[in-house]
Amino acid sequence: MAPAIPTIDLHTPDGGIPVPLLGFGTWQLLGEQGYRAVSHALAVGYRHLDTATAYGNEDVVGRAVADSGLARDEVFVTTKMPPDAAGRERETLERSLRQLGMDHVDLWLVHWPPDGRARPETWRAFQAARDEGLTRAIGVSNYSLAQIDELVEATGEAPAVNQVPFSPWDYDASLVAGHAARGVALEGYSPFKRSDVDEPVLGRIAAAHGVSVRQVILLWHLRHRVMVIPKASRPERIEENVALDFALSDEEVAEIDGLAAR
Repeated sequence: MAPAIPTIDLHTPDGGIPVPLLGFGTWQLLGEQGYRAVSHALAVGYRHLDTATAYGNEDVVGRAVADSGLARDEVFVTTKMPPDAAGRERETLERSLRQLGMDHVDLWLVHWPPDGRARPETWRAFQAARDEGLTRAIGVSNYSLAQIDELVEATGEAPAVNQVPFSPWDYDASLVAGHAARGVALEGYSPFKRSDVDEPVLGRIAAAHGVSVRQVILLWHLRHRVMVIPKASRPERIEENVALDFALSDEEVAEIDGLAAR
């Protein structure tokens, strides 16, 4: 039985698109090891996969989805355009779709601001690809709120998602509120790499629930309605990361929030 993973609705012109808050990150998962990891993730209940052109594994992700026995619409697939592909947006997405073996992705992101700039012209190309049905939703990654505002001012549409590095040590209530106010879903990457898993506060909370520190970090993201995409290659770690069937109290969440001020 697949775990009950909460969802969040992404804002699009046609309405909300539900996406699981917990996804499976695939950076550095290549070849047969990557195929086995993604396949196992799907087998134990993940329904949200995150890849990118730059990862060089879109073919692996696509093959795992195709071999999973799941219908295409049961798996939410994200890929990202590298910033140096600005000006060749459609060509890059079409190449990604060929690698994935899919006729569309669910979410397409600008991986980094091209040349450090918001690039409204790239955002318009993303809108066109979405309107043609090549992707269901569009967003950005590693953008500032000011750059998001520049896109809105130029095109009238905010990204559905901004994917940024995020962890308890990165927590900023104003950043979370700023994205919410703009209707932009916040998605965090590198949740463990950016955390101190030996932090006593996390250890105490994990012990109280009989879970791991990593599970506490992931559930903390979900409590803040921030999507999170942990990467793992070992089956036991993949299973651990999706087993979030416990609850954090408001006091525990606040205590974890406070780690950012240290």
